[in-house]
Amino acid sequence: MRLFALEHGRWAYLADFAFYGAAVTALAAFVVATAPWPQGPGLALWPAAGLLGWTLVEYLLHRFVLHGLQPFRRWHAAHHDQPMALICTPTWLSAALIVVLVFLPMLWLAGVWRASAVTWGLLIGYLAYAVTHHAIHHWRADSAWTLRRKRWHAAHHHRTDASAVCFGVTSGWWDRVLGSAPRPPTPVEG
Repeated sequence: MRLFALEHGRWAYLADFAFYGAAVTALAAFVVATAPWPQGPGLALWPAAGLLGWTLVEYLLHRFVLHGLQPFRRWHAAHHDQPMALICTPTWLSAALIVVLVFLPMLWLAGVWRASAVTWGLLIGYLAYAVTHHAIHHWRADSAWTLRRKRWHAAHHHRTDASAVCFGVTSGWWDRVLGSAPRPPTPVEG
């Protein structure tokens, strides 16, 4: 297995899902086992913050890193050119970035339990993104939600003008808030 490859063989590609599935499960077990229970319902806010944070990270990474910064822009262009290829960020790179940019700063700021809880929520979001993106490109749309996500992502992949749209994969919320949602066609007056 090549460590720096973006296009993976089937097993390396599926290993990403297995790794993050295991990481979500392990962090869930750790957070539940070490939770300061007297704090009550407020405990759920930390993983929820991580999950909500993921939605913004997903949007910002896609819009400004994958479509803006080299070499990521070139790598992401390969996905646009070959949407059915098994292309994803190498697991070691995404995991290292999550540890360095999320877990370690939260550990320093808020302690091990909160850092684990926020990272758990973020990983739930990342795993949901990975599954959704895979489904968009490789599965038939069996639900209305999947069909909406497929159409949204197709608008992103097939946009031909200079104004790119639809950077959110799991949600279009940030696109709507930040002005990158497609505009409805204006009616032609007769």
